[in-house]
Amino acid sequence: MSSGQLETKKSGDFYWSKDDEPHAKRRREILEKYPQIKDLYGPDWTTCPQIFAVVSLQLAVAWWLGNNASWPVLLLTAYAFGGFVTANLFLANHELSHNLAFKSAGANRALGLVVNLPIGVPFSVAFKKYHLEHHMFQGHDAIDTDIPTAGEARLFSLGGSLLKIVWVIGQLFFYAIRPLFVRPKPMGKWDALNLITQASFDMAFIHFAGPRAFVYLLASVFLGGGLHPMAGHFISEHYVFHPGQETYSYYGPLNVFVYNVGYHNEHHDFPKVAGSRLPKVREIAPEYYNNLKYHTSWTKVIVDYIADPNMGPFARTMRKKVSKSD
Repeated sequence: MSSGQLETKKSGDFYWSKDDEPHAKRRREILEKYPQIKDLYGPDWTTCPQIFAVVSLQLAVAWWLGNNASWPVLLLTAYAFGGFVTANLFLANHELSHNLAFKSAGANRALGLVVNLPIGVPFSVAFKKYHLEHHMFQGHDAIDTDIPTAGEARLFSLGGSLLKIVWVIGQLFFYAIRPLFVRPKPMGKWDALNLITQASFDMAFIHFAGPRAFVYLLASVFLGGGLHPMAGHFISEHYVFHPGQETYSYYGPLNVFVYNVGYHNEHHDFPKVAGSRLPKVREIAPEYYNNLKYHTSWTKVIVDYIADPNMGPFARTMRKKVSKSD
């Protein structure tokens, strides 16, 4: 970690770094020492059947609940089961954004349309555009839309823990709409296809399965993206719990549901490595990761974020110098 990292932090402001994002440099150093890590690059064929299985399961559960369960049972299942399923689907789409299911970018985009179906709103294609910028320009104040806006951060820093709870509950909503205001992009043919495919599926699903089944799908997304153990990954990855470090890994059992996205330092260092192989990166080069701070509980991450007065939407690292990872 270089001396300039996270050099300034004023009250009511982000951490500001004068250094480049750390991952490109660490990647070069690790590959120079362990070139065999390149053998881990490339797609994992098992991602595709996993996606079809999870999509089918979620739609079947929605159909059954929508036509057989009471509202309390439907909503409880949306939290206790659907939240885990939608987290899996979101992170499956994350794998696809890095072309880690197929070699063909088009095939990954097409599979993304399938992943998107139980989510209810089109997001798959747009996510890839913004997520790859997050990797290339991590922390850049005009490009990285993963970071809350200054206005958003100020608003949800006013009321202490109470407003932070509101922010956590709605974090998926803010994550989704923020890019549309901060860095809008023109709609391309794949965006249009994503919109048409999703709208057509939604109407057909409501017609055949009923509106209650569709409510279950939406509730799974909303409840699973807020005060839910799986949603801790949104906060754990880049919110600064230890000044001097801007990316954090999570080494815990919930990684099994989400393509090892908890191995987040490893992922940013080697985005060409499929999630199933990310633990191997740490195994091969432990000295580069064992000295970094990491999380072991996403639930604890959420609790600490809410309870710690030093944490909040401003606890992110920003930089004005453009740094493009290689």
